[in-house]
Amino acid sequence: MRRRAVPPDGRAHGGPGMKPLEDFFEQMLWQSRLLVLVAVVASTILAAGTFYMATVDVLFLLGGLLSYGSPNLEFAARAALREATVTGIVKAVDVYLIAAILLIFAMGLYELFINKIDPSETAARAMPRLIRVTSLDDLKDRIAKLILLVLIIEFFQYALKLTYATPLDLMYLAVGVLLIGGALYLSGPGGLRGRKD
Repeated sequence: MRRRAVPPDGRAHGGPGMKPLEDFFEQMLWQSRLLVLVAVVASTILAAGTFYMATVDVLFLLGGLLSYGSPNLEFAARAALREATVTGIVKAVDVYLIAAILLIFAMGLYELFINKIDPSETAARAMPRLIRVTSLDDLKDRIAKLILLVLIIEFFQYALKLTYATPLDLMYLAVGVLLIGGALYLSGPGGLRGRKD
């Protein structure tokens, strides 16, 4: 049984008529990466909307703070305003982080699938390491760390709202803080990945 000879480029072709079809298919396959632009544009628009939403919340929060220094405000009302303000700050930080995740996702997808972002190349020294993405695993790792941070802020927000009536409630809080510490350790430079940022 005779084996087919492989051309010098190492690629076996189906025949002289298959080469143009193969080239066309490969070109179409390569151009299909541009579909990622849909996710890039959508994530950027979502990030802008999320930044807008958080900024409006912060402006209303600052407007509510004007009455905090009023001498007519009773102690209970001042304490309630303080609690609502701290909760609002935590929510604003949470929403800003979600917007940052969307932006990092958009930039990472663009750099991985489309092209390097030229302004980021010129400002590489000043740009934080968090924004520069070198691989898909790198992008997933950075987004996972930010999501972990969002979940920690959510935990903090719920911990502020709880009333600790029994020692068991405090024990639950301590276990939650311990689990958060473990998650931060495992995701950090000294953790399982041993990564240096």
